[in-house]
Amino acid sequence: MNYTELSSAIQGYAENEFPSTAGSFTSADQIATFVEQAEQRIYNTIQFPLLRKNVNGITSANNKYLSAPSDFLAVYSFAVIDATGVYEFMLNKDVNFIRAAFPSPTDTAAPQYYALFGPTTTSATPPVITAEISFILGPTPDAAYDVELHYYYYPESIVTASTTWLGDNFDSVLLYGSLMEAFTFMRADPDTIGNYQKRYDDALALAKRLGDGMERTDAYRSGQARYPVK
Repeated sequence: MNYTELSSAIQGYAENEFPSTAGSFTSADQIATFVEQAEQRIYNTIQFPLLRKNVNGITSANNKYLSAPSDFLAVYSFAVIDATGVYEFMLNKDVNFIRAAFPSPTDTAAPQYYALFGPTTTSATPPVITAEISFILGPTPDAAYDVELHYYYYPESIVTASTTWLGDNFDSVLLYGSLMEAFTFMRADPDTIGNYQKRYDDALALAKRLGDGMERTDAYRSGQARYPVK
């Protein structure tokens, strides 16, 4: 299901064209909001592999801070790569641990730990706080190391991409999630909302079975799923 089909389905199921409201918020804007809110809810309920991607970077010698990508949400894994190409995965700690374990910036070596430090700041005078997250490393890198960050992010919305993995492979959860947002906006009666909530929950359970179940195992390791014969 592409976005044009999804938008038409929302209008058809809701029997509402969602006419423009005061100001510049058009019918298309309203439907886009329903869909984007549904996507966010789904992506924060199920850890699909499509929510992860990799980026490579380089630390700076004697600098314990490293900026995160602009679309960063959370870490999946974080590794330092040595000169021979061997990956050493760093352990996640909090800032307090790193400050206590490596109190001096001159405590330098290959980093073993990392923590989410908070928003990055620019080198301007005075420094400007940005909207991006940074990492603090411990110990302070003693050289420029290659690092690989595998992290969670929000993939491009079907609203702007037209087609997405979720729309192509599990359009039911996206449709019913969007309809839940639409019926809430319409202040639909409790029976209608309850009916679509159940449909959404059923679709979400099937999607979760895929994203948090089938995509995390295989028949060789776990065997095939079996139902008891009665």
